[in-house]
Amino acid sequence: MPRRTATLLASTLTLIALLCVALLTPAPYAEMSPGPTVNTLGDYGGDTVISISGHKTYAATGNLNMTTVRVTGADYSMNLVEALFGWARHDDKVVEHDTLYPSGQTSEQADQENAEEFSQSQDSAKVAALEELGFSVPSRVIVAAVVKGGASEGVLHAGDVIKAVDGTAITNADQVATQVTKHKPGQKVTFTVIRAADAKKNSTKTEQVTITTRTSNDDGPTRAVVGIQAGIEHLFPFTIDIKLADVGGPSAGMMFALGIVDKLTPGNLTGGKFVAGTGTIEDDGKVGPIGGISLKTIGARDKGAKYFLTPADNCEEAAKDVPSGLTLVKVSTLDGALAAVKDISAGNDKALPSCTS
Repeated sequence: MPRRTATLLASTLTLIALLCVALLTPAPYAEMSPGPTVNTLGDYGGDTVISISGHKTYAATGNLNMTTVRVTGADYSMNLVEALFGWARHDDKVVEHDTLYPSGQTSEQADQENAEEFSQSQDSAKVAALEELGFSVPSRVIVAAVVKGGASEGVLHAGDVIKAVDGTAITNADQVATQVTKHKPGQKVTFTVIRAADAKKNSTKTEQVTITTRTSNDDGPTRAVVGIQAGIEHLFPFTIDIKLADVGGPSAGMMFALGIVDKLTPGNLTGGKFVAGTGTIEDDGKVGPIGGISLKTIGARDKGAKYFLTPADNCEEAAKDVPSGLTLVKVSTLDGALAAVKDISAGNDKALPSCTS
């Protein structure tokens, strides 16, 4: 075989071997890309995103779109070739795997965490929207979950309302752990509760139950536990149902709140304009930052959005690479977001607080 041919063959075989290695070698990275962009005022997957019953609602046109990011699963390992192509694409982002999934977290655990955060964001969106409109939304502390095999199993149940611990009235979830950890493991603690079934009937009948504390199983200091997770249950004046399949995490909270306000007030909040956005929301209406902001702005622009409501803490990052034709609007509270949308509706763009890099 001529030397030139042999050299070419050897080089080709080496290249093939390197490509095989690159395809088979797992890389410690995950990929993010723009996900679905859904109008909170409309339907998705055959369901109305926000349904309200028990109170008068109003037809709402225009768009108040929540945005998402699509990510590779926790159990999926990218190879080097996929990582290289991901880095080369402008609309995708390759990040270290542990940035999205803590070490050892499975896809099932990540999905569960995202579902819990999504549920909490819906609750906070309802509270923030209703209180913005002047409704009263009382709350109570409940047993959110009982640890299987824990000290409270069979004694306390999910949905039980916690009125007091050792005679001390409970008004927020953190107080439960505070009262329990005043004991040493093995000591008894007394809960005053309204059973879940009675609470659903608005009964105020209470009973006292005594639980023997146990030692915590975590790596921190030794402390007493009773094996429950306390949570907050809000008592809404009417029913607000949010349905959005295959979406998780807390970042749609602000847009859900805006959608609820729009449906409960006369007229069209957006004036028919296409507004998208993102941001977590707290019960008091404070808007918080999210991840993947640059990908969400791309997804919103590609869907047709002209304005993007951006959490104040994400503004600097988002302003570094603004998709053509999209105006970033800085928001830090639900009240501020509502004011911005009203300015957008009125065509008063000069009044909009902008994001700068």
